[in-house]
Amino acid sequence: MTLKILYVEDNPYNMRLVHKMLKVMNYETLEAIDGLTGLQMASEIRPDVILMDLNLPDISGIEVIYRLKKNPDLLHIPIVAITADGSEENYHHCMTAGCDGFLTKPIHRATLLKIVEDITAPPPQ
Repeated sequence: MTLKILYVEDNPYNMRLVHKMLKVMNYETLEAIDGLTGLQMASEIRPDVILMDLNLPDISGIEVIYRLKKNPDLLHIPIVAITADGSEENYHHCMTAGCDGFLTKPIHRATLLKIVEDITAPPPQ
């Protein structure tokens, strides 16, 4: 099964970099350049994972996460926050909003692939 991963990111360099990292695993990468587009795409496409930059040009990534987690049709989709601010306060803010993972920039391929694998793995029986 090929995972569909929606990456909400306004920086084209970061978008290309993450796309290349995910391509190694043959994941399908879908791209949104702002929060409102990300919300719309999540509703229409129902990705398996959402990677969410927090600093977006229209609404914050945290706001997008809150909106996704309030939607009963989308709240099951795992969300990984991606940010340059790796502070403990920011981490807790993201987890409280409903994130399932937290990555700091610069993103390392092994770390990204591991977190995607972990949050999409079937629960142990």
